[in-house]
Amino acid sequence: MKSNICIKPKLLFLVLILFATIFCGCHGKTGPIELKVVNYYDLTSVNAAEEITAVWEKFQEQNPDIKLIREDYFNDVYHLKIEEYIESGNIPDVMYMWPSGRSSERLHLENLVKDLRPFLERDGLVAAYNPAALEKQLGGFLGELPNGMTYTSVLYANTQVLEECGLVPATTYEELVAQVPVLAAKGHETLLMANSEQWVMQSCLLSLLLGRFGGPYWADHVKNGTLRLTDEKLLKAFQFLQQLCDDGVISKNTFDVNYSEVVEAFSMGKGAYMLDGDWRLSSFVTNSDTGQALFSLQHQEKVDMLVFPVIPDSVHSKTVSGVCGTGWGISAAIKPNSAKEDAAWRLVKWLESKEVQQWRLEKGLAPFPSRMDVDMNSANLEPIQRKTIDFTRSYTGVTPVFDGEFSENVSQVCNSVLPLICLKKITPLEGAMRIQEEIDKENLN
Repeated sequence: MKSNICIKPKLLFLVLILFATIFCGCHGKTGPIELKVVNYYDLTSVNAAEEITAVWEKFQEQNPDIKLIREDYFNDVYHLKIEEYIESGNIPDVMYMWPSGRSSERLHLENLVKDLRPFLERDGLVAAYNPAALEKQLGGFLGELPNGMTYTSVLYANTQVLEECGLVPATTYEELVAQVPVLAAKGHETLLMANSEQWVMQSCLLSLLLGRFGGPYWADHVKNGTLRLTDEKLLKAFQFLQQLCDDGVISKNTFDVNYSEVVEAFSMGKGAYMLDGDWRLSSFVTNSDTGQALFSLQHQEKVDMLVFPVIPDSVHSKTVSGVCGTGWGISAAIKPNSAKEDAAWRLVKWLESKEVQQWRLEKGLAPFPSRMDVDMNSANLEPIQRKTIDFTRSYTGVTPVFDGEFSENVSQVCNSVLPLICLKKITPLEGAMRIQEEIDKENLN
């Protein structure tokens, strides 16, 4: 009897705990849903501070049931951080991503992020986006919802510098070479690039050249083995890369210029041209906090966005290199149909909404939006931004970007090889062989 009397209070206590847990879970306040977010964020860029207010704080105000725990990183630090998260097996709930390559490669290939197309279909949003932005990505699905299209080989021309030297923008490579001594006599470089950052030459220049000599499907042919980088067709791209340096179009000085320095040098008229991606527009526009800009509105009229001049013996004359843009992905570890998944999708949907894309467009952060309902004509754009419309009408085709097609390992080998070719420490053939060997090694695995 004594033992039975002791058991009953214990059972009663356990039952009360169970009911309390169920009651609190159903009716109690459990607090906001926390989302860990890793953002690609350049604190030094124009209008960077405004992003916090216009994008992140506004989302928090409209979604008080969600708490964002955001980490901001930029450039290589960002990619290293994402790789650390992947290695730890604890990737963020929502993260900024590339459609392929760089730190995003494993996120796609190892299915570490969700396929976002079903979310778009469920909410009736497929038609709101440019079909090109919703193409399957590296993992065979829509791993990130892109901001838009990204062109990596925009030739920015400072027409004021050219005019002062009695020149106009070159339309052929021969014209460009002829401008080198004229510009040098006035103290100007010809083509500025941030070549101390090795990815720049690969993404912005080699990708362009491989497209010019190899056509729009050169990367597919290399990946399936029907074409090699050492074949004459593609070897010409590496040979021409060296010729650019031999002809003085690209100065050896550019190998000491980093990514933050080059745009300032261009704004100061130290070079007539700058080769970079379309994202550089964000460096030109007016800072809404200070009212200052590298280029005044009047000066922006003297900066053109051009297609690189026609190259001798190239198969295609006016192509540019481009890729589906960066955007946002959601961790596959989040339980399907959960409140957390809903919160993550609400955030991604907001980050790629018409409102945010319109803001990004006007701030020069995403000049070619993925949303079809963003009105370019009514947008509050500065002169340099309006030139994106003419740019999209000036090229004849878009060809692949190297690091958007090949693995990070292959891209790193390529990045390290290109300066050696330009500085004549190895031959173009030796450089192409080193990259092809890394591709072959991965194909064997």
